[in-house]
Amino acid sequence: MSKISIIIPTINEANNLPLLLSDLSSIQKEGEIIIVDCGSEDKTIDIANIYGAKVFISKERNRGLQLDIGAKNSIGEWLIFLHADTRLTHDWLKKINSFLKGNNQIIYYFEFKINHKKIIYRVLEILVNIRSKFFKQPYGDQGLIIHRTNYFKNNGFRNIPLMEDVDFLMRLNQKKDLKQLNFPIFISSRKWERTNIFLQAIKNWHFRRRWLRGESLKSIYSDYYKK
Repeated sequence: MSKISIIIPTINEANNLPLLLSDLSSIQKEGEIIIVDCGSEDKTIDIANIYGAKVFISKERNRGLQLDIGAKNSIGEWLIFLHADTRLTHDWLKKINSFLKGNNQIIYYFEFKINHKKIIYRVLEILVNIRSKFFKQPYGDQGLIIHRTNYFKNNGFRNIPLMEDVDFLMRLNQKKDLKQLNFPIFISSRKWERTNIFLQAIKNWHFRRRWLRGESLKSIYSDYYKK
């Protein structure tokens, strides 16, 4: 069994995927890279094949489903869920292996860093890392590292197109087992570049409140991706 399975959901990520796959190239014989695509019209799948990733297709544009397809087709002891527009440090594998030798009940996530020099992003980083570390509320873009037995014991990601990370973390049996790694994942600033980051944070909070009140995810999804 491979030690690590890296699972990446994609849709039209040809511009970002080569950068992440280059960062992951150090994995070599220690694991596998799984791409679960949901209908890319660019060169995403071609790029995944060039880098030797295993490619699976989701018939729905549904990130929760994509992540679960990847997990169910993985062979690794540890599952690492990443977004396609993230980057890792050059020594990520060496650092992460030191953690994976320990308790397999612990679920890890990366320190939140935004791949942009603007000072305003440093403020956002501080707030997100406080929320994650002290309130045990990391999100999917921070990466999630979980042992496969722990993943399936908690019934994995549900077949939902939005809030799949919040939903999964809410269902964890022991949130005390969530731990932040002491090195970062670098997240693309693209989702904040065309909006006020604090206004967007308020909107995201409102979307989560609507979902927690039981509103249809179809309605929330439509509003979330409204141009």
